Amino acid sequence: MDSHALERAKQRIADAAAGRPEPAALEAALERSRSQMETLAVAAAELEASIPAQVGSAVRDGLRTEVLPVGRHIAEVRGLLNQAIRRLERLEGDLLAERHARVDDLALLVDLVSSSWRGVDERLAKLEHGQADLALVASVAGGLGDDARAHRVDRTAAAA
Repeated sequence: MDSHALERAKQRIADAAAGRPEPAALEAALERSRSQMETLAVAAAELEASIPAQVGSAVRDGLRTEVLPVGRHIAEVRGLLNQAIRRLERLEGDLLAERHARVDDLALLVDLVSSSWRGVDERLAKLEHGQADLALVASVAGGLGDDARAHRVDRTAAAA
Protein backbone atom coordinates (compact mmCIF):
# COMPACT_ATOMS: atom_id res chain seq x y z
CA MET A 1 0.00 0.00 0.00
CA ASP A 2 1.03 3.47 -0.62
CA SER A 3 1.94 5.62 2.36
CA HIS A 4 0.11 8.50 0.91
CA ALA A 5 -3.15 6.44 0.75
CA LEU A 6 -2.59 5.32 4.29
CA GLU A 7 -2.21 8.91 5.41
CA ARG A 8 -5.41 9.89 3.70
CA ALA A 9 -7.33 7.02 5.36
CA LYS A 10 -6.00 8.00 8.79
CA GLN A 11 -6.92 11.59 8.15
CA ARG A 12 -10.47 10.59 7.24
CA ILE A 13 -10.82 8.47 10.37
CA ALA A 14 -9.55 11.35 12.51
CA ASP A 15 -11.96 13.80 10.82
CA ALA A 16 -14.84 11.41 11.39
CA ALA A 17 -13.87 10.95 15.03
CA ALA A 18 -13.53 14.71 15.50
CA GLY A 19 -17.00 15.36 14.02
CA ARG A 20 -18.61 12.77 16.27
CA PRO A 21 -20.79 14.35 18.99
CA GLU A 22 -20.02 13.80 22.58
CA PRO A 23 -22.29 11.35 24.39
CA ALA A 24 -23.56 14.06 26.82
CA ALA A 25 -24.55 16.37 23.95
CA LEU A 26 -26.23 13.46 22.19
CA GLU A 27 -28.14 12.55 25.36
CA ALA A 28 -29.29 16.18 25.83
CA ALA A 29 -30.50 16.36 22.21
CA LEU A 30 -32.44 13.11 22.66
CA GLU A 31 -34.02 14.43 25.86
CA ARG A 32 -35.07 17.66 24.13
CA SER A 33 -36.58 15.74 21.20
CA ARG A 34 -38.48 13.44 23.60
CA SER A 35 -40.00 16.41 25.49
CA GLN A 36 -40.87 18.13 22.21
CA MET A 37 -42.49 14.90 20.96
CA GLU A 38 -44.56 14.72 24.15
CA THR A 39 -45.60 18.38 23.71
CA LEU A 40 -46.49 17.67 20.08
CA ALA A 41 -48.54 14.61 21.13
CA VAL A 42 -50.44 16.69 23.73
CA ALA A 43 -51.12 19.43 21.13
CA ALA A 44 -52.28 16.83 18.60
CA ALA A 45 -54.62 15.28 21.19
CA GLU A 46 -56.06 18.73 22.03
CA LEU A 47 -56.56 19.49 18.33
CA GLU A 48 -58.05 16.06 17.78
CA ALA A 49 -60.57 16.74 20.53
CA SER A 50 -61.41 20.33 19.57
CA ILE A 51 -61.30 20.23 15.75
CA PRO A 52 -64.46 18.10 15.27
CA ALA A 53 -66.41 20.47 17.53
CA GLN A 54 -64.99 23.52 15.75
CA VAL A 55 -65.61 22.02 12.32
CA GLY A 56 -69.14 21.04 13.34
CA SER A 57 -69.79 24.55 14.63
CA ALA A 58 -68.36 26.08 11.45
CA VAL A 59 -70.48 23.79 9.28
CA ARG A 60 -73.63 24.62 11.28
CA ASP A 61 -72.91 28.33 11.04
CA GLY A 62 -72.24 28.04 7.31
CA LEU A 63 -75.39 26.04 6.72
CA ARG A 64 -77.41 28.46 8.82
CA THR A 65 -76.20 31.43 6.82
CA GLU A 66 -76.57 29.68 3.44
CA VAL A 67 -79.56 27.38 3.89
CA LEU A 68 -81.97 29.72 5.67
CA PRO A 69 -82.17 32.15 2.71
CA VAL A 70 -82.60 29.19 0.36
CA GLY A 71 -85.40 27.86 2.56
CA ARG A 72 -87.09 31.26 2.46
CA HIS A 73 -86.74 31.35 -1.31
CA ILE A 74 -88.24 27.86 -1.60
CA ALA A 75 -91.16 28.90 0.61
CA GLU A 76 -91.68 32.01 -1.51
CA VAL A 77 -91.63 29.97 -4.72
CA ARG A 78 -94.08 27.50 -3.19
CA GLY A 79 -96.43 30.35 -2.27
CA LEU A 80 -96.20 31.85 -5.75
CA LEU A 81 -96.89 28.46 -7.32
CA ASN A 82 -99.95 27.96 -5.09
CA GLN A 83 -101.18 31.42 -6.09
CA ALA A 84 -100.64 30.64 -9.79
CA ILE A 85 -102.52 27.34 -9.38
CA ARG A 86 -105.47 29.14 -7.74
CA ARG A 87 -105.54 31.70 -10.55
CA LEU A 88 -105.43 28.97 -13.19
CA GLU A 89 -108.26 27.10 -11.50
CA ARG A 90 -110.32 30.31 -11.39
CA LEU A 91 -109.59 30.95 -15.08
CA GLU A 92 -110.56 27.38 -15.90
CA GLY A 93 -113.87 27.80 -14.06
CA ASP A 94 -114.54 31.12 -15.81
CA LEU A 95 -113.72 29.59 -19.18
CA LEU A 96 -116.01 26.62 -18.52
CA ALA A 97 -118.87 28.93 -17.48
CA GLU A 98 -118.29 31.06 -20.59
CA ARG A 99 -118.31 27.96 -22.80
CA HIS A 100 -121.62 26.80 -21.27
CA ALA A 101 -123.09 30.26 -21.82
CA ARG A 102 -122.03 30.19 -25.49
CA VAL A 103 -123.59 26.73 -25.92
CA ASP A 104 -126.83 28.03 -24.38
CA ASP A 105 -126.73 31.06 -26.71
CA LEU A 106 -126.20 28.78 -29.70
CA ALA A 107 -129.14 26.57 -28.64
CA LEU A 108 -131.34 29.67 -28.37
CA LEU A 109 -130.25 30.85 -31.82
CA VAL A 110 -130.98 27.43 -33.31
CA ASP A 111 -134.48 27.51 -31.74
CA LEU A 112 -135.12 31.03 -33.04
CA VAL A 113 -133.95 30.21 -36.56
CA SER A 114 -135.91 26.95 -36.69
CA SER A 115 -139.10 28.61 -35.41
CA SER A 116 -138.65 31.43 -37.93
CA TRP A 117 -138.30 28.92 -40.75
CA ARG A 118 -141.36 27.09 -39.50
CA GLY A 119 -143.25 30.39 -39.69
CA VAL A 120 -141.94 30.98 -43.20
CA ASP A 121 -142.95 27.44 -44.19
CA GLU A 122 -146.45 27.98 -42.79
CA ARG A 123 -146.83 31.27 -44.65
CA LEU A 124 -145.59 29.71 -47.88
CA ALA A 125 -148.03 26.83 -47.39
CA LYS A 126 -150.88 29.31 -46.91
CA LEU A 127 -149.82 31.25 -49.99
CA GLU A 128 -149.55 28.08 -52.05
CA HIS A 129 -152.94 26.94 -50.77
CA GLY A 130 -154.38 30.35 -51.55
CA GLN A 131 -152.93 30.28 -55.06
CA ALA A 132 -154.36 26.85 -55.62
CA ASP A 133 -157.76 28.17 -54.49
CA LEU A 134 -157.39 31.12 -56.85
CA ALA A 135 -156.52 28.85 -59.71
CA LEU A 136 -159.61 26.75 -58.91
CA VAL A 137 -161.78 29.78 -58.69
CA ALA A 138 -160.32 31.13 -61.90
CA SER A 139 -161.04 27.90 -63.70
CA VAL A 140 -164.60 27.75 -62.34
CA ALA A 141 -165.15 31.39 -63.06
CA GLY A 142 -163.80 30.96 -66.55
CA GLY A 143 -167.28 30.01 -67.62
CA LEU A 144 -168.80 33.05 -65.90
CA GLY A 145 -168.42 36.58 -66.96
CA ASP A 146 -165.46 38.84 -66.28
CA ASP A 147 -167.35 40.70 -63.55
CA ALA A 148 -168.13 37.61 -61.56
CA ARG A 149 -164.60 36.38 -61.86
CA ALA A 150 -163.15 39.70 -60.66
CA HIS A 151 -165.61 39.74 -57.77
CA ARG A 152 -164.60 36.22 -56.64
CA VAL A 153 -160.86 37.03 -56.96
CA ASP A 154 -161.28 40.09 -54.74
CA ARG A 155 -163.17 38.10 -52.12
CA THR A 156 -160.61 35.25 -52.14
CA ALA A 157 -157.70 37.67 -51.87
CA ALA A 158 -159.38 39.43 -48.95
CA ALA A 159 -159.84 36.10 -47.16
CA ALA A 160 -156.20 35.21 -47.53
